[in-house]
Amino acid sequence: MLRSAVLVAALLVASCSVRAQMLTPEPATSAPQPLTSPSTTPGELELLQLEAKFAADTAQGGGAAFSRWFADDGIELPDGKAPLIGHTAIASHTQWDPKQYQLSWTPDGARIGPSGDSGFTWGHYTGRSHDASGQPVLREGRYITVWKKVNGQWKVALDASANDAAADCCALPKP
Repeated sequence: MLRSAVLVAALLVASCSVRAQMLTPEPATSAPQPLTSPSTTPGELELLQLEAKFAADTAQGGGAAFSRWFADDGIELPDGKAPLIGHTAIASHTQWDPKQYQLSWTPDGARIGPSGDSGFTWGHYTGRSHDASGQPVLREGRYITVWKKVNGQWKVALDASANDAAADCCALPKP
């Protein structure tokens, strides 16, 4: 009986130690760069390159170029606005001139589905324009783009963005 109690106590101590190790967070490390990370798969690399082409096309052609990347049943979820469903709706609401509004973005990563015909990218975007009085306006935030193959060609199935919080939103009051 004493042996059983000692064995149970030893198992409890060992399990608490293992549980404490599991709950201890890993030390923070710098995130790997997706294009140079050895763990980036060929499919993810393809999506990252596709995202770069999408961004370059939009930088040059503005809203009209942006909307051309969407599937016929694509969805745009702009921050703070109603969803745009379908290519026609997206194209009618994304008519900005790149001389008036510059949208740029950089992917932070990508994932591809097991079948290789769908995946997503995410990252940071910047929008630059001017207000009615000519003052510069800067919008920054995060985005996610869901991709799917349509007739063998990659198209945007869903694009969603969220503006970053204002710099002073989270500041602690000064004592």
